[in-house]
Amino acid sequence: MRLTIKDISKAYGKTRALVDFTAELTPGIYALLGPNGSGKSTLMNIITDNLKADSGEILYAEDDGEGENVLKMGARFRALLGFMPQYPGMYPNFTVEQFLWYMATLKDVAADKKGKARKQAIAQEIEGLLKAVELDDVPNRKIGALSGGMKQRLALAQAVLGDSKILILDEPTAGLDPKQRIAIRNYIAKIAFDKIVIIATHVVSDVEFIAREVIMLKKGVIVDHAPPATLLAKMEGKVWSLPVAENAVSEMQQKFRVTNISRDEMTGQVLLRVLSEECPDAKATAVPPSLEDYYLYIFGEIEKT
Repeated sequence: MRLTIKDISKAYGKTRALVDFTAELTPGIYALLGPNGSGKSTLMNIITDNLKADSGEILYAEDDGEGENVLKMGARFRALLGFMPQYPGMYPNFTVEQFLWYMATLKDVAADKKGKARKQAIAQEIEGLLKAVELDDVPNRKIGALSGGMKQRLALAQAVLGDSKILILDEPTAGLDPKQRIAIRNYIAKIAFDKIVIIATHVVSDVEFIAREVIMLKKGVIVDHAPPATLLAKMEGKVWSLPVAENAVSEMQQKFRVTNISRDEMTGQVLLRVLSEECPDAKATAVPPSLEDYYLYIFGEIEKT
């Protein structure tokens, strides 16, 4: 299975949202990272045919062949898709279970089965999904009475429903507490082995250990595209832990790019996480970089130009 995105461009008036975006995706998780306005949502809406590109094409192939234009595939391609928008619209008077049954009907889930066998297949899939997203205790609660985090998990469940082969997830962990974020992240990683999963997120830590590749966007342009380990290697020797007195924090923030501030409970000193090409101070020690460090390093540099 392969999704080939070729030279996709999109502009809104004079603003260029995507500029010749090109990528080839096979089963696994792809993280779309970038600041607001970088083109992430535009790209996902083009892939799902909710928005027309100005130029370029998207091809889908089940095997090693050239592939078929997804616009020509129409409903056949949409049947492969599971889309979780950032702000999903759901009917507030539907219960959780009713909504998933409704989506199963729209998606024609278990179309190869008839009558009672189909109903049993759908019921079994819905039961499993509700358990996976930790909503199995509220199947009869109306959507309007759900918390924001519950609605997020329900939106993910409807995207996965029907064994979607291509999952497009926009901020899938927004509004979730840390425990739920970890559970959802692990669930996405578990089901991604035979799916192409595209995740757009601002929570970099959610994709650092599950993404096959990271695509970084700035103003519609790919500024880097590589596996997380390759990106982290570029930051070796550029991330430092620097102990300082509390009254020196402000001065250090003026001199260096400080990405985190914590306190050493043993010494009472403040620990600054600093991004710097060179050792910022004799007391600083190099520390292992994170994907968030690289994100801040790249986009911080760009913002200054």
